[in-house]
Amino acid sequence: MESNTLLSIILFLPILGSVLLLFINKKNENLIRYFGLAISVIVFILSLIIYSNYNNNSGEFQFLFKVSWISNLNISFFIGIDGMSMLLILLTAFITPLTLISSWSSIQKNVKEFTFFFLMLETGIIGVFISLDLFLFYIFWELMLIPMYFIIGIWGGERRIYASVKFFIYTMVGGLLMLVAIIWLAIYASDSLGYFSTNIIELYKIGPTIPQSIQLYMFLAFALSFAIKVPLFPLHTWLPDAHTEAPTAGSVILAAVLLKMGTYGLIRFNLPLFPQASIYFAPFISVLAVIGIIYGALVAMVQKDMKKLVAYSSVAHLGFVVLGIFAMNQESLQGAIIQMVNHGLSTGALFLLVGIIYERTHTREISEYGGLAKVVPFYAFALMFASLSSIGLPGLNGFVGEFLILLGSFQSSVLNSWVYTVFAASGVIFAAIYLLWMYQRVVFGKVTNPKMENLNDINKREMFVLLPVFILIIWIGIYPSTFLKVSEKTTNKVIEQVFHYQNITIK
Repeated sequence: MESNTLLSIILFLPILGSVLLLFINKKNENLIRYFGLAISVIVFILSLIIYSNYNNNSGEFQFLFKVSWISNLNISFFIGIDGMSMLLILLTAFITPLTLISSWSSIQKNVKEFTFFFLMLETGIIGVFISLDLFLFYIFWELMLIPMYFIIGIWGGERRIYASVKFFIYTMVGGLLMLVAIIWLAIYASDSLGYFSTNIIELYKIGPTIPQSIQLYMFLAFALSFAIKVPLFPLHTWLPDAHTEAPTAGSVILAAVLLKMGTYGLIRFNLPLFPQASIYFAPFISVLAVIGIIYGALVAMVQKDMKKLVAYSSVAHLGFVVLGIFAMNQESLQGAIIQMVNHGLSTGALFLLVGIIYERTHTREISEYGGLAKVVPFYAFALMFASLSSIGLPGLNGFVGEFLILLGSFQSSVLNSWVYTVFAASGVIFAAIYLLWMYQRVVFGKVTNPKMENLNDINKREMFVLLPVFILIIWIGIYPSTFLKVSEKTTNKVIEQVFHYQNITIK
């Protein structure tokens, strides 16, 4: 079986599985769960096979597969991967089965529908990461909205309808702006190519030649759509609601993978397609990223709800990623990509742990806890480990990404100021404050709430979910080159595309 065929299989297998689910009697809940899990595990195995055949020494797209789709408009079903999409596909395929296992006991109603939407969501996410046609990318971008809307709206908390509608409207508005820019870009390209084209590889050659005055508008349309998804300050207000109201599985997949679609889009489209506009807007967007880092941390610090605290930490951590993207050098871009993976693992683990304790206590109020180290010692250790990973303790994954981003932003010829780095670095200190303070109140001290005295510690299923995540956290922290070498040539290629038409020295 050829690798490019595997890429098509990995894309359509989850949605095929979701269709087959419809033929299983909804009363056979265990069969439904195992079937959904089996599909997601097969996708993960196939992603490992693709990874084993991926050539790290090439910065070009690999495993290309192209079939004419809408021939009149020259739109194709065109897919392929580079180092960045390879890592994000691995992350998606790795997290999905673990998330399904984590929902085994927490999702009790409409199990068939939940599994259906989850598999559909996986197809949408993978489609975003492998699409090399802008129209196809947009289709998968919008497809992802539907299952996530239902996952939050049906299985979420008390304010789930409000949160799901807010999530849908924010993302839909951004998506429509992107669609306008896609059409504009394709029509503009037709003047140079002689035909309407949404092929990214062709547009990479056309985009940088577009006059800067037009680039600025196209850049903003794409950037706004991606900034909402990141979410970048001040477009982040949908995120705490969506995270807080979503079921644990929804929060994990939202934090681990969905938010990366925004940062992925900035690197895949904004930088190489609109290099002059990217350099023009870099200082402004970097200021918003730094504000997001500090604001997210300060708001997280005063949260009373554990889940909301972790949600606001995502605003801060993704601010680091955006800063790394717009510092536009090798170190910062490598740091941004590895930090996307790191955030997926550490914040995904934190949401899993919040879900585990919520299942036992039916509360997320930090004030309700206290003294859990004596009652559930394994849980206390797992929470500490995930928190230290999120803080960026040397030896764990978060340190690698944050160090590379801070190093790259300090050296950046585009930002050309150490101020961004200094203020961004304060976010690391704030992260230690809000996470360790939360940990102190939840785990240490005396058990003041009688409801907390007889809790069950982490069971084997929960341990099975957390252990692979923790192994990867240590692996990236100790030996990051395993993953950095996958994206190295890709980041080189992006930087070349950005600076090809610029008289700027690359550092």
